[in-house]
Amino acid sequence: MATSPAQESRDKHLLRTAGAAAVVADQAFSAHTPRMEELRIRHCAPGDYGAIVAIYNYYIENSHATFDTAPYSIGERAPWFSQFNESGPHQLLVATQDVAILGYCCSTQFNNRPAYDVSVETTVYVAAEATGQGIGKKLYGELLQNLSGTGLHGAYAGISLPNDASIKLHESMGFRKVGVYEEVGWKFDKYWSVAWYERRIQD
Repeated sequence: MATSPAQESRDKHLLRTAGAAAVVADQAFSAHTPRMEELRIRHCAPGDYGAIVAIYNYYIENSHATFDTAPYSIGERAPWFSQFNESGPHQLLVATQDVAILGYCCSTQFNNRPAYDVSVETTVYVAAEATGQGIGKKLYGELLQNLSGTGLHGAYAGISLPNDASIKLHESMGFRKVGVYEEVGWKFDKYWSVAWYERRIQD
């Protein structure tokens, strides 16, 4: 159906008005929609304990990544938290975005015999809903940087097999495989082997 010049003029005006309204609405939405904060790596604070325990409990109950078999309460995990400081060989870092704790990475005593004090065991866990975003690598990078100059000689990580993602992460951070404990753990009604990886911190 043909339209008159007057009708075409009115239609163009309505389109211009609608377009301008859409731009204004989009700008208003952008102005009032909070932006996600960038990922931040920092030392753990007591207020983070609940989130860290929740992340770890998920892997206890759903994964062979840890050989713990029963979930912890925050109180039960208190001795573990007490070993960390913001400097020195034993540190606990968290990855945060807005108010959420998305993962953590730590260095702990490798063995309680004094000659092992030049070494630490390192561990990283990322919340199940936040995996695949490079959070573990950012955590590890910050931790290893913090550990340089502390007098440590090496970092060691045990990876229960299979775990391709963890192997890839550790190799990307400079760890190398040094051996495998065959069928050393029993969980979920089967045996699991653990590969050990090491990274030199300071010669």
